Amino acid sequence: MSKLNVDQKTIKDLFQDKRADFLIPDYQRPYAWEEAECQTLWDDIFTFAIPDNGSVEFDRNSEYFLGPIVTFKNKDEKMEVIDGQQRLTTLMLLLRAFYTKFNHMQDRESISTKQNIEKCLWKTDEFGEPNEMELKINSEVVTDDDKNEFLAILRTGITSKEQKSRYAVNFRFFQNCIDSFSNKFPTYFAYLPTRIMNNCILLPIEAESQDTALRIFSTLNDRGKPLSDSDIFKAQFYKYYSNIGKKDFFITDWKNLEFLSKKIFHPLTGTPMDELFTRYMYYIRAMQGIKSSTTEALRKFYEKNNYALLKKEETFENLILLAHFWEDVSNQDKDKFSTRILRRLFVLNYAPNGMWTYLVSVYFMQNKDENGLLEEEVFYKFLNKIIGFIWTYAITNPGVNALRTPVFAEMLNIVKDEPVTFADFKFVPTTVDSMFSNFRFHNNRPITKAMLAWWAFQDKNQELLSLETVFEIEHIYARNRQDKEKTLKHTYNLDSLGNKSLLEKRINIRAADYRFADKIKYYQGFTNSRNQKKDGTKIEELLYLSNHMTDFSEEDIQKRSRNIMDTFLTYLKENDLTQ
Repeated sequence: MSKLNVDQKTIKDLFQDKRADFLIPDYQRPYAWEEAECQTLWDDIFTFAIPDNGSVEFDRNSEYFLGPIVTFKNKDEKMEVIDGQQRLTTLMLLLRAFYTKFNHMQDRESISTKQNIEKCLWKTDEFGEPNEMELKINSEVVTDDDKNEFLAILRTGITSKEQKSRYAVNFRFFQNCIDSFSNKFPTYFAYLPTRIMNNCILLPIEAESQDTALRIFSTLNDRGKPLSDSDIFKAQFYKYYSNIGKKDFFITDWKNLEFLSKKIFHPLTGTPMDELFTRYMYYIRAMQGIKSSTTEALRKFYEKNNYALLKKEETFENLILLAHFWEDVSNQDKDKFSTRILRRLFVLNYAPNGMWTYLVSVYFMQNKDENGLLEEEVFYKFLNKIIGFIWTYAITNPGVNALRTPVFAEMLNIVKDEPVTFADFKFVPTTVDSMFSNFRFHNNRPITKAMLAWWAFQDKNQELLSLETVFEIEHIYARNRQDKEKTLKHTYNLDSLGNKSLLEKRINIRAADYRFADKIKYYQGFTNSRNQKKDGTKIEELLYLSNHMTDFSEEDIQKRSRNIMDTFLTYLKENDLTQ
């Protein structure tokens, strides 16, 4: 069982402890508090320490809880901060701002308070004298360009107006607050910092290891962002590149990679950088011959052999290449992909699950040429095959976990330069037809929109659609129409694929409840009474229907449903996915 040292302490007791040697580690995020958070902190502690807006009366036994500080002692005997970085840093800035003010005061209370602050900020020698060059906190945050400014402020108490870092801005904010307080209550100015040090409480939690500290943080913290797996990986890369003399190169490239990942990845859980590491993990798994359907947690995978994978330049270079590939996909880059490839990638963006991104990542990493490009014809066939397989499997074997077994096996084939065949998982056409016919394509099921995206691009005249456009599911025969007219004999036809299409959200909002004859103008576009042009849809089939039909009946729904199914079965056969 992991051992914990937990004992609430005043700021004075915690900071003045001779063992206090805080380190904000390289994998932490940069200091993020702005003036609004500092204002809240100041207001809260001021109201607590100076009740009734200036009364010297104060219950010395009262306490104000500021929150936990989660640390573990690293191999250098430093107290590595996992949680509490923001409040710890801010409290240091606040105490330093007070100390600067006390430099000009010589009364007994001020001298005593100043000495107490000194022992909070700086380490002392064996005679108890502070050394202003030996701070009780240090920052090694890789991506924080201003960390040295923070340390300089603590040492000197000086900032200039030209300094725009959060450290400098917040330090000047506290100086202004302190000046205002001193001017208003000069006779008992020393009471405020004294009460802050003596009566404001922190809960230091010292864990025995980094993993334990991270678990505690995840449990306690319901406001801040917990450290991500990629934050930990960043530290490992940083140490490696520092050792080979490429620290600055790494810091610049990591920042660029973080920016790029935020732009292109939008995972439901974890950070964008975690998503990038996940996609690359599947390539490494395949290279290692792992086809088990059970996947390890991301950090567990990369921490093997003391993070050996993160101590290779090749790994970081490959992550950058993979991110740029997905950037090209996100941008629908016509210099990198043909239109027919982009059409298939558009369809895949509506896949019923995210497994396709791992499969395509493995394919790219294995088959890219020296320019990061893929061979057109082979890639096109690969995309068609995985669309057909993933779409069908979502109906015949629902659930992303079921998909792992066939997909992981094909990942191994990819890295062996063998064709992707899904040979052990071919579909029986009659079974597929029956299961699709009995499946209810409700709007909340991801496969519904996936099938409609696939169907839209079966029309050779369908232009490439933008990934930025929000598409919703349109009922061509409106639900509201059935409620009013009740002309459908079988209400289940409302939710059949034959009655549904992708439609731009901006149009779907206007056209949703109308009869087909009234929908036509919305599909085609129109000019309103204020002479404003409202663009029509870019879904080619809806334009065709609106140009050739005046109504859309139950018979039309059934015919269209059969057409979609027959075309899909042909698609499976053409891609050698049927028995």
